[in-house]
Order: sequence, then C-alpha cells, then structure tokens
Amino acid sequence: MESIFHEKQEGSLCAQHCLNNLLQGEYFTPVELSSIAHQLDEEERMRMAEGGVTSVEYRTFLQQPSGNMDDSGFFSIQVISNALGVWGLELVLFNSPEYQRLMIDPINEKAFICNYKEHWFTVRKLGQQWFNLNSLLTGPELISDTYLALFLAQLQQEGYSIFVIRGNLPDCEAEQILRIMRVEQRQRPKLIGEEAAQSSSGQAFAERGTSMQQMLEVGQGLEEGVIDEDEEELRKALAMSRQDMEVEDEEADLRRAIQLSMLGAAGSSQAPETRDEGTVQIAGSTPNEKLTAEELRKKRQAYFDRQSQQQAQTPAPQQAQTPTPQQPDSRSTGALAESEESSDKQETEKKPSQ
Repeated sequence: MESIFHEKQEGSLCAQHCLNNLLQGEYFTPVELSSIAHQLDEEERMRMAEGGVTSVEYRTFLQQPSGNMDDSGFFSIQVISNALGVWGLELVLFNSPEYQRLMIDPINEKAFICNYKEHWFTVRKLGQQWFNLNSLLTGPELISDTYLALFLAQLQQEGYSIFVIRGNLPDCEAEQILRIMRVEQRQRPKLIGEEAAQSSSGQAFAERGTSMQQMLEVGQGLEEGVIDEDEEELRKALAMSRQDMEVEDEEADLRRAIQLSMLGAAGSSQAPETRDEGTVQIAGSTPNEKLTAEELRKKRQAYFDRQSQQQAQTPAPQQAQTPTPQQPDSRSTGALAESEESSDKQETEKKPSQ
C-alpha cells in the first residue's frame, strides 16, 4: 500500500489530485491545468466571435466567468479530457448507450473517473486489485472485484457522473509490485474531515481530561487546605478546652479545700458527744473507749448528783454563779473536760458495786 501514489485533498484542486492519482505521479500542477483552461476559453471565444463581435451572444459570453476554471481551483471535464489527451487517453461516459451496448464487465476496465458536485476522484486497477484513490480519504481504499460493480451502481444512484478511461496508462511502481503480489487491508481509510474531527475531539477530550485533572488537583489541594485549617481550629479548641478544664480543676480543688477547711472548723466546734449506731464517744477520750447510752446516762446522773452536793456545801453567793443541772449544754469546753474526768474516776470507783 505504501507504493501507491495518493494525493490528499488540498483546497479545491480535486481535478489535479484526480489526474495525478490516475497517472500515479505528480504530472500536473494548477498552473498547467490553468493554461489548458485558458486555451479552452480562447477557443470558445473565437467560436462565439464567428457570429459577430457586436452580437448580444458574444457580449454576454464575455461578461460571463470562465466555465473551465475558477479561482478556487476547480477545473471542468474539458480541462481533464484535454490533459489526458496529452497521454493518449480518452474519456467515455459509463452510462452512455454506446458503452452499455458493449456490455463490458467493469472489472475488465483499467480505471474510472467520477464526478459529483464539482468533485473529482479516481478508481484505478493496480495489478489485479481495484483501489479507490479519492483525495478526500486518508489513504487508498481496497475494493474487491465483487464490490466494484455495486460501488459504481451506488455512485450512479447518488448522482455521480462516471467516465471510463480508455488507452494505455503510464507504467508505475505500484503496478509492477502489485502484479506479483496481492495486498490486504484490515482497516479502511477514513475521510480527512472525519479524521480531523476525531483528532480534534480527541484533543478536546484530552484537554478536558487535563482540565478535569487540574480541577481535581486544585480541589484536592483546597480540600487539604480546608482540612488543615479544620485541624488547626480543632487543635486550638482542644487547647482552650484543656486550659478551661485546668482552670476548672484548680477552682474545684480550691472549693474542695475551702469546704474541707470549713468542715474541719465545724468539726472542732461540734458538741463533745458523737453518736454512732447507739454508742457514744466522750470528747477527750480515746477512740476505743465507747459507752452505751445507759452507761452514759448513769455517769451523767452521778456527775449531776456530785455537783448538787458541792453546791449545797458552798456559800450562797457562789450558788448564783453555779449553773443549774438542767442546763448542761451551756458549760464551757473546759468544764465539760473536767466533768468527763470526774465521771471517769467515778466510773472506776463504781465498777465493783456493779
């Protein structure tokens, strides 16, 4: 396939590409085809002048643009026919009654030139195989012998004008190679516009992929920045909460210390008697010395009796200063301590009698 000459479309020079692909080489240029077109225009002008240069038809002909070429690079069938005449080649209309009467199988021909809406392209036989050498394709397209007749019939239905090439085509490298070998084509060539659209879409897709990747990276960076900021804020909040907890702990310790001190003061100012599950401990005695309520009542009664005896023996003025037995709670802590010591002695003396 690499040995096949194939010019791709450039501008509107499809006639030039059609001729060069048919002849398998760079035989014609736009300048050469333009000179042929100008020669044809001059010949037509001379024929029109035969009717008179003052006639309306001649003046109208001069005002009309050339029918053999235009500024875009288009060339008429007359230009192509004259260009092929240089090589001794002739164009025959494929669907003409004269050619149809010959009943020639298309696979036995050498080449075809097809035209539709000012576009020209070549279908040529190289070796024993047919190839579509349309300049709008990215490369030569292999056509089987079975498909050739269907391909030409399809072109006719679509409105193409098909011309059969008669004469001996110049020899070429592709012809020599394909005479001794056959080629296979696994993937058919695409149209140039289709390939450009796919490449542009692929490029656009790649650019979108790149932009999406960049957006993802930026978004990830922003997310990481947000996470970093959140972590920083969390660390600050935890630090502040720890400080608050430490302050609260210190305040709580201070409050507990104050409460303990207040409890200590209150404990020192408590009544000298402390009750615990029916037993009473006398203040000033050891913790192991515990008396029952009955024993304590007897001790107090004995103490009050002794006090009454002492008050009876003392002079009258001192009796006014001695507290009555009915008010034991108004005595001072010292008097209570003395009474407890006296009660202890009396308990010791009274034990044998009990």
